[in-house]
Amino acid sequence: MESFVAFLQDMAPLEEQERLRTEFLALVSHKLRLSLSTVKGSVVTLLDPPAPLSPAEMRQFHRIIDTQIDCMHALISDLLDVARIETGALALAPEPVDVALLVHEARNAFRGGGRHPIDIDLAADLPWVMADRARIGRVLGTLLANAGRNSPESFPIRVSAVRDGIHVAVAVADQGLGIPAGSLPHLFRKFAGTDAERQGGDTGLSLAVCKGIVEAHGGRIWAESDGPGLGARFTFTIPAVEQGEYVAPVTAAPPPARSPRRRAAEQVRVLTLDNDPQTLRDIRDTLLHAGYAPIVTVDPEETLRLVAKERPHLVLMDLILPGADGIELMQHIAEMADVPVIFLSAHGQEQLVARALDQGAADYVVKPFSPVELAARIRAALRREETPEPLQPYVLGDLTIDYAQRRVSLAGRPVRLTAIEYRTLAELSANAGRVLTYGHLLRRVWRLNANADLRPMRTAVSSLRRKLGDDAEDPTYIYTEIRVGYRMPEGEPQGREEG
Repeated sequence: MESFVAFLQDMAPLEEQERLRTEFLALVSHKLRLSLSTVKGSVVTLLDPPAPLSPAEMRQFHRIIDTQIDCMHALISDLLDVARIETGALALAPEPVDVALLVHEARNAFRGGGRHPIDIDLAADLPWVMADRARIGRVLGTLLANAGRNSPESFPIRVSAVRDGIHVAVAVADQGLGIPAGSLPHLFRKFAGTDAERQGGDTGLSLAVCKGIVEAHGGRIWAESDGPGLGARFTFTIPAVEQGEYVAPVTAAPPPARSPRRRAAEQVRVLTLDNDPQTLRDIRDTLLHAGYAPIVTVDPEETLRLVAKERPHLVLMDLILPGADGIELMQHIAEMADVPVIFLSAHGQEQLVARALDQGAADYVVKPFSPVELAARIRAALRREETPEPLQPYVLGDLTIDYAQRRVSLAGRPVRLTAIEYRTLAELSANAGRVLTYGHLLRRVWRLNANADLRPMRTAVSSLRRKLGDDAEDPTYIYTEIRVGYRMPEGEPQGREEG
């Protein structure tokens, strides 16, 4: 008698996975070709335009190139991260971090924030978590982007966080399209994603990457939905910092000390201009907690009226504004009042920061930023403003520095200095006869840590010497104290009678 053993295997799941893989490769190839074609077309138009392009048209082509490169970079990053997750090579750098900071950074970076209000509900006394700040920020950013894609415009997105045993559970919920029950178990598989993602041309890798990042932290991620049209809720957990290592959240800073020149009962007024209403609400809350009186607006034209009417002690403003240039607006403000301006911007390029500081900004803060950092920057800027400059001009030979007019002249001829050059020269001359250390100048003039890079300061001093006709080897005005700092000689006595 013969016996037979038959093995049966249901190939449907494998066929489905192969189908998804094939669709994924086709979609990735299409997205890369589309982005490259768009970049190529824009470059060709810029290099050989059929007709002369206006500056606005050229900026638009540059924006297109920048956007498409970002798309390709994000796609390639997803591909690389999936490969690292599968091989267990995903690198993490966890550190104790405040959940509130993670959430606020993600919200500030969310590009759909102007179309979708974001409600944040964080439980009181949340412990800090052990997290790779950039990686978890990416998870939050992906979940916010998914919620925005799945929700009609103006529908709110809710971000919440609660203690969950030894973890903190962070959730992102929307009131949008919802997810069918049968799709929930497959959302975090490679090439799956949500229907809205696939219909929008997404590769379906984003949620798989989120799952890998969260699990690499020792947490888990899942999705819930009551069905199509009823919204969705994505939740992930992160390990809390051990109780023995718990770092208490920083409390609101006390109000800054008032200058003797101000009435004791007068509250420091801070005017804030930003075209994002959510950012304005965050800054207003930060200012209130720090003891300031906030004045907020989204209108650049109204800003000048508020400066004239409210006489603020400090101005916070976005650098990139619709229909207005932040630096030009700062210069108009300077014509009306002597008030420090701090720029808030998502753009942190060195040239942009340098330009803003050179044109007279008191500070430059890159978004996203924490409320604690912003309050500290404001206090520092106000402290600098409280330091009075000498009443009498500084005169040494042909050099005259008129502090009241903020003018520098050499043999009667005006010397054109950048803002940072003037501040350097004013600080040195106001302390004439003393050696000012590199650290002192970095803190007072450059608003940097005393251990920061010295090269920008040395470049400014070299430029000053060139404009003043000063020889570093045989100086008249600015002396170098090797490995210590700089000094200027005491000026000539003022108020002498003529003749």
